[in-house]
Amino acid sequence: MIRKPLLLAGAGVLLLGLALITGLNARAAESLGLLPPPDFGLNGQLTQGGWARGLAPKGASQLSFNGKPVPLAADGRFLIAFDRDAGPSAQVSAKLADGRVTTRALTISPRAWKLEYIPIGPRPGTPPSEEFARRRATELVQINAARAVDHDSPGWRQKFIWPVYGRLSGRFGSQRIYNGTPGSYHSGLDIATGASGTPFVAPADGVVILAAESPFTLEGRLLMIDHGMGLNSAFLHCSKLAVKVGDVVHQGQYLGNIGMTGRATGPHLHWSIKWHDSRLDPLLFTGAMPGR
Repeated sequence: MIRKPLLLAGAGVLLLGLALITGLNARAAESLGLLPPPDFGLNGQLTQGGWARGLAPKGASQLSFNGKPVPLAADGRFLIAFDRDAGPSAQVSAKLADGRVTTRALTISPRAWKLEYIPIGPRPGTPPSEEFARRRATELVQINAARAVDHDSPGWRQKFIWPVYGRLSGRFGSQRIYNGTPGSYHSGLDIATGASGTPFVAPADGVVILAAESPFTLEGRLLMIDHGMGLNSAFLHCSKLAVKVGDVVHQGQYLGNIGMTGRATGPHLHWSIKWHDSRLDPLLFTGAMPGR
């Protein structure tokens, strides 16, 4: 018996009706192009040093980004981000309730980083002392342990605000090239206010995961805030800290004061953001500083 197709409004609905009439399941219908693939609802800054928030397809039980698992919030929302040196493509995948795996390919736009070419090699410097090496190893253990902590904080969902206003004396991603050899790139934003003691605030909600009252060798008084979902902020060279480990902080809350502790040539706040191992540009979380 020949069945006539149902006259359903809209081409997409008609295709779905035909698929159901012919007995195709969802997996086969999608593979034949009769059903649109589930969307991930991504929005954000799909560029090097950027980020994206998304909503997993309905019924998704697992999510991965470039093959690595990504946590899902109870409402199905998630965060992914792109390292300063991220390649031109990435992909996010979700495993659905019926066993299907749906994938979306992403195009990550490149950035024109500020590069300074120095026609001589880097200064050799003096080898670090045993005391420095010992102290630094202990500091790195504390930093890595803090970054391994994951609190259920909602800060990652928020539009970030500036922790302080001032002159941007150092840009994320800038780098010196010494006689063809790249040096380390700048991992955050430097915000100079002209004097020590200027207060700064939390750019988003979070939980304090490190508060170094005894200055670290390089970072000085270091404060780290976990914003949830693997996203954290670090504030370097502080002259004073007003919070301690375990404190829950809210966007706009006073955290401490700017200084020049550690390895710094003048008073400023170095603000860096990481998502797991990816270094991100704080400017892509806040937008341009008002009036600057």
